Amino acid sequence: MTFQCIKYEKTAPIAVIKLHRPQVLNAMNKPMWLEIQTAMDDVKTDDTIRVLVFTGEGRAFSTGADLKESKTRTIDEYRDYLEYLQSVSLQIIRFEKPTIAAINGYALGSGYELALACDIRIAAEDAPIGSPEARVSSSATGGSFRLLHDLIGPAKARELLFTAENIDGQTAETIGLVNKAVPKDQLMDTARAMAAKIADNSPFSIKVLKQGLNRAADGERMETLMDFEVEACLACVSSKERLGALSDFENRKK
Repeated sequence: MTFQCIKYEKTAPIAVIKLHRPQVLNAMNKPMWLEIQTAMDDVKTDDTIRVLVFTGEGRAFSTGADLKESKTRTIDEYRDYLEYLQSVSLQIIRFEKPTIAAINGYALGSGYELALACDIRIAAEDAPIGSPEARVSSSATGGSFRLLHDLIGPAKARELLFTAENIDGQTAETIGLVNKAVPKDQLMDTARAMAAKIADNSPFSIKVLKQGLNRAADGERMETLMDFEVEACLACVSSKERLGALSDFENRKK
């Protein structure tokens, strides 16, 4: 596969999608979203890959939508673009394999929303993170209304969206927007270490755990969610992985 807007690397059990338009601080356009989807499709079908990491090239994770491209769109073209962006964002949110955003620098607008769509976020301590839409007469996308609400609560979500102010990685960790903030030179090592820890666990268990968490985030009734928990647990303990996992556990205890 040949890409122009991303770099895609696989070293089992981890794949990395690196946003790669450093000349425009990894601003996101339709070709980038298409390439992200192509790489994700490959990750989905590659059984050797258990965790997907997103990061950016150079000084930015991504500064958001490419405004030069957006200026030339008609309203109908803009609708088509936004609907495609939403579909890829939902694929990331629902992706059956765990995803980690390693936020190396500016994560703004659509770049910020891509990070929100991931399961786990690790940020460089000084990475500027924010949603500038209110400053440029736009609005948030990528499911970020629900994601922000769930991550940091309604009051803080309103503050960040309404003020359009950036916060740094350390502040983002304090309010729960990112899982961890680390010095920039430790970012990818930290992301890979967490990915490796996740990859050591049962892929099937991770898959059903993520399904359950997504159903909870969607506001499913407790009774329905608990019914799912029973079926998910039974599916796990009936899987081929179960016997191997129990044997490994017993051997570690000896």
